[in-house]
Amino acid sequence: MATPSPYVVDDCRGVLQVFSDGSITRSAKPIFNIPVQDDGSVLYKDSLFDPTHDLHLRLYKPAQPPSGHKLPILYYIHGGGFCIGSRAWPNCQNYCLRLASDLRAVVVSPDYRLAPENPLPAAVEDGFVAVKWLRDQAGSEEPDSWLADVADFSRVFISGDSAGGNIAHHLAVRLGAGSAELGPVRVRGYVLLAPFFGGTVLTRSEAEGPTDAFLNWELIARFWRLSIPVGETTDHPLVNPFGPASPPLERLDLDPILVVVGGADLLKDRAEDYAKKLKSWGKKVEYVEFEGKQHGFFTIDPDSHAANELMLIIKQFIAANSS
Repeated sequence: MATPSPYVVDDCRGVLQVFSDGSITRSAKPIFNIPVQDDGSVLYKDSLFDPTHDLHLRLYKPAQPPSGHKLPILYYIHGGGFCIGSRAWPNCQNYCLRLASDLRAVVVSPDYRLAPENPLPAAVEDGFVAVKWLRDQAGSEEPDSWLADVADFSRVFISGDSAGGNIAHHLAVRLGAGSAELGPVRVRGYVLLAPFFGGTVLTRSEAEGPTDAFLNWELIARFWRLSIPVGETTDHPLVNPFGPASPPLERLDLDPILVVVGGADLLKDRAEDYAKKLKSWGKKVEYVEFEGKQHGFFTIDPDSHAANELMLIIKQFIAANSS
């Protein structure tokens, strides 16, 4: 009797396909088939930050940095449900180019290991290694001058988009206020852009969100199924910050956090609940909701009015927390 051919059981936007026999294929083609908007005003290059796992990050800086003072550093950790995405995807690159230009900042965009080949906590661990790489640069006797000549290691902000926002949260918790273990690097704040959190009890926005949303419930559930450790649920501490086994956050000292979400994003209720709980515990948290906007609005349409407004909000957050 002939063995049936493997068939696709999970498909993530055509980039990642998991087959019935457990095999996996990945396409090198990104889901956003758009040109890179490189006008030469921002320089960029790649650096290896984790030789063990062959992980790279992309560094960006203004081509003409201001003289007399150094620039803040902003990490931008890409999204993709822990399963897809890359620093080299054009949507990620375009947003980083704009961040570097508009914020007048050095932008660091790291890759991380992806699920299901590398389930959580791999991505969170890689986020920490990427930040330690900056610490090593700051403390090196021979740092990369491309970076060190313009970067202010005492003014670092860690941002993340979706799954990257989840990673940013866990870095905030791990490093605590003052980020003492990273010295001389000093993290001043965190920017969580539509953070990808979950839980076994659905929120209203998850349960009632439109099926044709850019990030609908079917895709959210698939990302979690592929990324969480075997045998775990979406109340796992890396998924649900307030799950039954999650570490208590009430008594933790945290650096300032900016939480941003679209009002039509299925992740909206979790992001809002996260911000409200932290604020009720005395943490310095700012919550901004863009009415009617879906998941990833700022990278999908980076020239929109909402994306421009968000850029100003991030700039103000950096200015307010730089000293």
